[in-house]
Amino acid sequence: MKYFVVLISITFLLNGCNKEEVKFEAFSPESFAFDIGDRWEVNALVNVKGFVQKETDGTFSASVQYSVDMITPNDKTIVNIFGDSKETKQEEEIMDIPLEVQFELDSTYPMGKYKLLVNIRDNFSEKTTEAFVEFDLVE
Repeated sequence: MKYFVVLISITFLLNGCNKEEVKFEAFSPESFAFDIGDRWEVNALVNVKGFVQKETDGTFSASVQYSVDMITPNDKTIVNIFGDSKETKQEEEIMDIPLEVQFELDSTYPMGKYKLLVNIRDNFSEKTTEAFVEFDLVE
């Protein structure tokens, strides 16, 4: 019986030590632009996972902030064209957080392929990650 208890204890210890930490990362980026007359409305969506969660009284919370840099077809970088933060609270563990981006471009922007660099920071762990996504302005 004593060996059985020791075996169970070792099993629990090994299982606790083998728990892998999920990497803080962005996934499934999407982006598109709508022609709304004399302007373009740009929308993007990026999901993140692997952020630190805090649990208080059965409620899980997570906090991330993000900013977007845009690279134009002529390789000009516009820093921080969009920025936001997202606080999420729910009664079960949070698997991922969708981050939404929306801004407008006026008619002075040339047609072509644009790139968005989404810079993301987990406010609880201070870890960072990024995602690239492209969209086209076409007539």
